[in-house]
Amino acid sequence: MGALTALPVALPLLVAALLAGLNHVIKRRAALFVTIAASLATLWCCLELYRGCLANTLVYWFGGWQPRQGIALGISFAIDPIGAGLAALAALLVLAALLFSSKYFDTIGNLYHVLMLVFLAAMCGFALTGDLFNLFVFFELMSAAAYGLCGYKTEDPAPVQGAFNFAVTNTAGAYFVLTGIGLVYARTGALNMAQIGRALAHGTGDALVVGAFTLIACGFLVKAAVVPFHFWLADAHAVAPAPVCILFSGVMVELGLYAVARVYWTIFSGALGASEPALRAIFAALGAFTALAGAAMCFSQRNLKRLLAFSTISHMGVMVIGFGLLNPEGLAGTALYVLGHAGAKGGLFLCAGIVLHRCQSVDERELKLKLAPMPFTALAFLCGAAALAGTPFSGIAAGAILMHEGALRVGYGWMAWIVVVSGCVTSGAVFRFVARTYAGWGSEESENAAEGRIEDRPDTKEGHNHTSAVMWIPAVALVAGGLLMGMLPNLQSATLAAAVRFEDRSGYARRVLDGVPLVTQASFGGKRFDGVDAIITIFAGIALALGYLLWARARRALHAIALPLRMVRNLHSGHVGDYVTWLTFGVATFGLLGLLFLRS
Repeated sequence: MGALTALPVALPLLVAALLAGLNHVIKRRAALFVTIAASLATLWCCLELYRGCLANTLVYWFGGWQPRQGIALGISFAIDPIGAGLAALAALLVLAALLFSSKYFDTIGNLYHVLMLVFLAAMCGFALTGDLFNLFVFFELMSAAAYGLCGYKTEDPAPVQGAFNFAVTNTAGAYFVLTGIGLVYARTGALNMAQIGRALAHGTGDALVVGAFTLIACGFLVKAAVVPFHFWLADAHAVAPAPVCILFSGVMVELGLYAVARVYWTIFSGALGASEPALRAIFAALGAFTALAGAAMCFSQRNLKRLLAFSTISHMGVMVIGFGLLNPEGLAGTALYVLGHAGAKGGLFLCAGIVLHRCQSVDERELKLKLAPMPFTALAFLCGAAALAGTPFSGIAAGAILMHEGALRVGYGWMAWIVVVSGCVTSGAVFRFVARTYAGWGSEESENAAEGRIEDRPDTKEGHNHTSAVMWIPAVALVAGGLLMGMLPNLQSATLAAAVRFEDRSGYARRVLDGVPLVTQASFGGKRFDGVDAIITIFAGIALALGYLLWARARRALHAIALPLRMVRNLHSGHVGDYVTWLTFGVATFGLLGLLFLRS
């Protein structure tokens, strides 16, 4: 694979530098063509890397600096199917966003394309690197590009405020990561993840190791928007352009959780292995609270982009539980859940972009009956909502099966109820949006002001009466992918084999440091999907939406929880100081639990 290994990072960066240098010379159409070509080439490279690493993990040492006697001085990419798959997902979503953007904006500068390519390069490098410090470097590069894309509409104050909150909270997370890396380096004198993992495995999970894991994990959980580190996400989604939102929800926050999984299994699993039951309980509680709080906030929203943002938080909670099971089935299920969620949520955000493009608003109250002339968009919303609920053959359903198997292995069968509640409420919120905006159902008394402090503005100057094919084709393709992904043959078994390899810390170290080929085997003998859970979830979501819109008694029952929900909603104040306070509280709580239960 050789030079191909570095191309997913080098190619977008080189093209971005070219476009930035020729900003005043190159025309917009030419810049768009070059950007789409670069993202397509990057996608091809990532798919080739995925194909090449199926048999064995690919290891590439930049500059030929090979390790000697297990000591690594050079920088490496260590590419396995999960990392390569995430890089390919990032490239696919960037390609969809660029195609959508080509007809979405009235005017757009070449620097938008530069930021998208830098964002793509950073996400690919983040997914492929085998070096802990470079994981932080790509984290920062990804964040810097994301801040610029979030606040791209600088003529309005709201995008600037949303980007500022995004930047401050994620920069605080980056400082936590960097401090944790410093502690690890002080203990091991190494930055290569395989070498660090080998060194820590010979020791114990003392206070320094627990503290380093706490800081690194919490820093990346900020990016993953896990409660109580999540406050920036809804503000960023409310003001970011719709094509950018599919990258934030579809892959960026998932990469935060990927980093926690990579760091744990590659570096800390040896030192903290004896504390797995306690760590599993911590992640399960964190994920369950995130899933339920995100679902409640999702259903209380009337702004479609904020609704979808809180839906992402809820589903991230499910993913945290899946990873937190700390077994191959849980990790494999989480990987499939990520793919299914990326397709469904990416398509839904593009549909939201179409609505904003046509109607200049995504407020559910202002759009009543305005989706009637847009039946295909309404149908896409319904299909996306069904995918979020985990309809049979969807990626979310395929992932939920594996996660349920992993949960039963460790006595966490209750996790299935969290998946059902998250899918029911988040899909029900989308069903409610379609019922009101397309059919006009619901009375004014059912309105409940539930918006955040930072609101979106239209991305275009005036409404349009036509939707270009390059806008709806990516939306339909992503929704269809999320709905039908589970039909791919051998998908679960292949993902389970990839998860077993991902969790093999000693095998990873031998492959990276000693060049020894990996040999992993896995089989999936659990129950197959019977459709009952998905059908219950979908019909419960529809019943929740229609009951709220059409049944006064149901509205009164939901209004009974309005006070505690209002208290939670008020925490989302839009003030960055409040957000950093909760972030600090979350790190302190995680660290205290770690010192109490994770120390050997």
